[in-house]
Amino acid sequence: MFSDVNFLLVGNSRLHWANYSQNQSKFFHTKKEQKFPENIDINKLIWSSVGKLPNFSLQEENEIKTKDIQLSNLPDYFGIDRALACLAALKTIENPFKKDLLIADFGTILSITKLNSNGSILGGQLIPGFLTQLKSMEQNTKNLKVPKKYEIPTKDFLINTEEAILKGVINSLTSVIQSSFNPLKDILITCGGDSEFITKSLKKNKKNVINSPNLVMEGMIIHHLSLK
Repeated sequence: MFSDVNFLLVGNSRLHWANYSQNQSKFFHTKKEQKFPENIDINKLIWSSVGKLPNFSLQEENEIKTKDIQLSNLPDYFGIDRALACLAALKTIENPFKKDLLIADFGTILSITKLNSNGSILGGQLIPGFLTQLKSMEQNTKNLKVPKKYEIPTKDFLINTEEAILKGVINSLTSVIQSSFNPLKDILITCGGDSEFITKSLKKNKKNVINSPNLVMEGMIIHHLSLK
């Protein structure tokens, strides 16, 4: 048993942190250029990475890799964030009817991963995420800019360009979820930095949709606890 452990997931755009102490978990997120938190011992930090490593040295022996996660049919080349999310969903989501688990991680990339109730990976999809789509339109066109506010319009067709951009991107993300999600057979778990407000835009049966924004970090904690 351990009383106080810190975890880090190096993402593509941010650093994701978790502290586990006295059976309670706390989560926070920082930009990559921010200073290393003073209250964390870097030599004891448990970490994983899906993005470019930050400018501080992490202990190689403390890294959790995809091959360390015990799930059936999990390829080593799967991102560790997807593997950890699957582990957390399998261990924490109530699933009395043994439905498949469909995990949608709304980050830099929208990763969709499906596994059955026995923990066997069935596959998934990868789609450019919310900000990735917005930035792509700005970079590849002359007149389109990333909106300064992310207030999603309720109307389907908009005159204002920024509103039209937001609505189009949200529709692209929610539509791919809705086309993959069968509430009769699946439980949908959404996670990631953009998941809370995008989940609100999903129109299917909300009883079968669970938002767990820190699911990946929960997976890191669950994995580490299992080794004790």
